[in-house]
Amino acid sequence: MTNADGTTFTGVHWMLATPFDEDERVDLESTARLVEKARETGCNGVVALGVTGEVARLTDKERTCVARKVINAAAGLPVTIGTSANSTSAAIEYSREAQELGASAVMISAPTMGKPNPGALLDHYRRISEAIDLPIVVQDYPQTSGVHMSPAFIAELAENIPSARYLKLEDPPTPTKISAIRSLIGDRMAIFGGLGGVFLLDELSRGSAGAMTGFAYPEVLLEIYRAMAEGDRGRAEAVFYRTLPLLLFEFQEGIGVAIRKHALWHRGLIQCPQVRRPGPGITEETRQEFLDLARQVGLE
Repeated sequence: MTNADGTTFTGVHWMLATPFDEDERVDLESTARLVEKARETGCNGVVALGVTGEVARLTDKERTCVARKVINAAAGLPVTIGTSANSTSAAIEYSREAQELGASAVMISAPTMGKPNPGALLDHYRRISEAIDLPIVVQDYPQTSGVHMSPAFIAELAENIPSARYLKLEDPPTPTKISAIRSLIGDRMAIFGGLGGVFLLDELSRGSAGAMTGFAYPEVLLEIYRAMAEGDRGRAEAVFYRTLPLLLFEFQEGIGVAIRKHALWHRGLIQCPQVRRPGPGITEETRQEFLDLARQVGLE
């Protein structure tokens, strides 16, 4: 499963938040700082314009600016750009632009469908694959798309669309689904976990290639991944179970993006923790709980 540029995706690909200033303007300086943090930490790649990057609240012009900034700042670090859209034509347009800007891959979720149709969804991915020369990261996230992809459908994707080389699996229980997919297609599609890293240890045990997620402390995800890759499960378990309370705290439904941005701001990686409206903020109590928990797990 090698990309056109000779690379193969494994390890930790950090999902980037989209920083805004107090007036909700895109903060490209902080965007570059996040990419630099990924490089310094040793991440295997970065992913921009995903759900937790608040892509749905960006204009097309802003999407282009963010993609260009991330790719330029990456300086060779693999960059996956989210190009999901509710029409095949729009997804093709976003994907072509990502390719022109120099992305390493595109990440595409199922479009919202009034009545999900596996044939139409397969055609959606096929048409996109025929329009670009980049590998596709298929994002399986029914909580946001409303579309459930069965293991059999994912196997059909892998069989019929060679450029669908990667799966970002966010349909829990993810370890169980990894095993189900593996039983059908073997290693033909590399599977990455998401969901804030809360299932990372078991996902790696079941054969995942790593993680594509945005936990504010990517060094933790990398330490777990590297320990498992080296066969040191004991060390991986020690890190995972020590930090799991913070992984779960940051991944709270509804306010997870706000907590993550506060954590990134607290670490000095972004200039402002602003979430673009109508996204939720967090209370002072939640901020204090984050600080207390970060100290308790040894990350403060």
